[in-house]
Amino acid sequence: MPVTVRTFAQRFSATRRGARLARLLAAHQVAAWGGPRGSNGFEAVALVVAELAANAVVHGLVPGRDFALLLRYDDETGVVRIEVSDTHDRQPARVVPERDDEHGRGLFLVDAFAERWGVRERRGPGKTVWATVAAPRQRDEPTTYGTGTLVERSG
Repeated sequence: MPVTVRTFAQRFSATRRGARLARLLAAHQVAAWGGPRGSNGFEAVALVVAELAANAVVHGLVPGRDFALLLRYDDETGVVRIEVSDTHDRQPARVVPERDDEHGRGLFLVDAFAERWGVRERRGPGKTVWATVAAPRQRDEPTTYGTGTLVERSG
């Protein structure tokens, strides 16, 4: 039986509007692939894309440069791989936010909802932050999220 890998790739303006559009189009694409809206996996993909896109806009911004989103859904493994690439060399920093901080929780959310995530170099300037999330399943199926192990790879 052949393995089906579905992909979605798009560039977005490095603006808050671009980050929102990335989340909306990622959710639309997952639904088009058959992921039930409202399922744990569907919501996890949307949340991880939202956080990584927001980080690309806020922390990875290079004026005049876009960021890119790549989704890859593998039917065999049941995993959605999310990649967000920006053109800034700054690596994501894991800082523990203070209780009253309004910002700084994005990577903690990614850590909670992704099975794994990490950072790798990309061709050209910048980096790619990637995460893997269990594919959306039927709403009534219980889902447990991964431990969010940070794995750094280059190349």
